[in-house]
Amino acid sequence: MRLLVPFAVAALAASPAVADQVTGQQAGNFRLMDADGRAVTLAQFRGKPVVLEWNNPGCPYVQKHYDSGNMQAAQAKARAMGAVWLTINSGAPGKQGHLTGAQAKAFVADKKAQPTAYLLDPQGRVGKGYGAKTTPHLYLIDAAGKLVYQGGIDDKPTADQADIAGARNHLLAALAEVKAGKKVSVPESRPYGCSVKYAD
Repeated sequence: MRLLVPFAVAALAASPAVADQVTGQQAGNFRLMDADGRAVTLAQFRGKPVVLEWNNPGCPYVQKHYDSGNMQAAQAKARAMGAVWLTINSGAPGKQGHLTGAQAKAFVADKKAQPTAYLLDPQGRVGKGYGAKTTPHLYLIDAAGKLVYQGGIDDKPTADQADIAGARNHLLAALAEVKAGKKVSVPESRPYGCSVKYAD
């Protein structure tokens, strides 16, 4: 992972790219619009663990976790543990998985998803800033704002729903360790899925 540079909201809005985030360092703040057109910042959730989930509804790997209900179950468990769950779509207009606000709301309703908010990043600034490479790509930020996990949702990098039952959910395991005051045992794993469909 490359150099972390904590960045202000205004700086992110003006900058097309920010260095990837480093596990164990402070996560960079960002500001995005949610599906209802309301501004959401990472900083507003300081004091709570925050999960970032990169999403592309057209990706078979994303479909694996949503069609099986696995992602929704993870969202519900994380929120029950006091975490904020932010689903982020960095797909560019005209690319697979890009959603408008209305389409994002329809996706959440159709899949009975349970994120705290579905955020739109059509220019890919936050996705590139976090080094999001795949959909899904998961990140966990602790209550103090430190990035403590990044990578795949689990250890079964396939698009086969049958693999979910025997998988270790890295994200939920990391969250449980954080809540218990323990060091995250697997702070990084290889993200898997479709490439994020950035504009360039």
